[in-house]
Amino acid sequence: MGHPKDYFSAHAALYAARRPRYPQALFDWLAGVAPGRELAWDAGCGNGQASLGLATRFARVIATDPSAEQIAAALAHPGVEYRVEPAEAPSLAPASADLVCIAQALHWFDLDRFHPEVHRVLRPGGRIAACSYGLCRVDPAVDRVFMHLYEAVLGPWWPPERRHVENGYRDLAFPYRHLDAPPFILGQRWQLDHYLGYLRSWSATQRCLRDTGCDAVAELAAEFAAAWGDPQSERDVSFPLALRVGRVEG
Repeated sequence: MGHPKDYFSAHAALYAARRPRYPQALFDWLAGVAPGRELAWDAGCGNGQASLGLATRFARVIATDPSAEQIAAALAHPGVEYRVEPAEAPSLAPASADLVCIAQALHWFDLDRFHPEVHRVLRPGGRIAACSYGLCRVDPAVDRVFMHLYEAVLGPWWPPERRHVENGYRDLAFPYRHLDAPPFILGQRWQLDHYLGYLRSWSATQRCLRDTGCDAVAELAAEFAAAWGDPQSERDVSFPLALRVGRVEG
């Protein structure tokens, strides 16, 4: 069964295929600041994008998500053990993990229940890293159509938790000793079809489609195409990455 606020299970395959990939430098850095490289927990793993990045740096990765549909769409890896369970009730052993990673999911958690589990699961000195990516940029012409879709067209269908992604999780409780992190950018090279597929993977796009029968992306496809140019040309699509990192004392 999915999360009580599960906006992604119904289109898990689309989500897996069209979401941006995290930079490898991010996982290098996370592995470098962790006290060891035995076990990483990817909480709210979705389709396992971060899980795969962690798996090349840690001996084991346990990746959890309450959505069986999301995990079914994840790529298998010998170093990743996927478990269908909520982040607030993980089956990991106490003091077992060197790193807890939450990629684009912290805003969905019940933090009053999640943070005690982090303190239970992390070994002394373990790290927690919550990352989120904000609004992507291509160029002014494409971005104008993008913002019209994001705000004017889909505004009513964004869940209230979206504001935490927009502000980089600054307002969410994070009861750990703060660690500074370098800036990272999710830089993608996409053709128009992939870019439009990403916009269709948004929870708001899917909720609008469900409620109205209207494919908001298709309605603006001609405007996106005019701004993009040759649909087969690959354009640079950049997502700023917000990263909050902390240390568990002990």
